[in-house]
Amino acid sequence: MKVKRRTVWLLTLLSLAAVISVYYVFEPNRNVDLMTIFTDDTLEETTLTNADEKLTTPTVSESHLFEDLRMEIANERSQLREQLEQKIASSEYSAEEKNEAYNQMNELIKRESAEAMLEMLIENLGYSDALVHVKDDKVQVTVLSDEISKAQASEIIYVVRQQIDDIQDVTVSVQSNYY
Repeated sequence: MKVKRRTVWLLTLLSLAAVISVYYVFEPNRNVDLMTIFTDDTLEETTLTNADEKLTTPTVSESHLFEDLRMEIANERSQLREQLEQKIASSEYSAEEKNEAYNQMNELIKRESAEAMLEMLIENLGYSDALVHVKDDKVQVTVLSDEISKAQASEIIYVVRQQIDDIQDVTVSVQSNYY
């Protein structure tokens, strides 16, 4: 019986989630009232010492650019998914057209999951963030790093080709930590 790595990974993740949920369900009662965090008494009792407004700096995600790009891609795919769902539900289209729309939706789901898996695998290689975009038969990988060597780029390409079959064009680019 040949089991793919993804299947093993998914089953491991599901078992871990089940174990954690069972732990929290059967955990002894904690004597913590979580609503006490949200009372006005806490705010009145809090005092700032040696706080200077000039020294405070806002915290921003290192990869806010990646998050923006992910949102754009998600919006585009959401619109495409809606169109395909309407096509499948409509009585105006033939069975062949509905079947084609259904297949396109399945491909879209596979592409999204492959991108998420690749982003996680590339981050496990030591990068703080990665953005993977699969379009047609091309894969665009952007990593958040100051610079990468040819060996590191080759390693990323190897990971991509291991996860996605029939991909010939893999592009690796670098986004600096300081934009």
